[in-house]
Amino acid sequence: MDILYLLIPLSVVLVLMILAGLWWAVHHGQFESLEQEGERILQDG
Repeated sequence: MDILYLLIPLSVVLVLMILAGLWWAVHHGQFESLEQEGERILQDG
């Protein structure tokens, strides 16, 4: 039972870190043009 007092806050912190990373990626344009990255591989560099 004592382990729950450690695991529940740690899992909440982990979820908040994941959400913060997703928020950062969305607001900094990481998902703006998904097709461009697929086409970039096919172009001669």
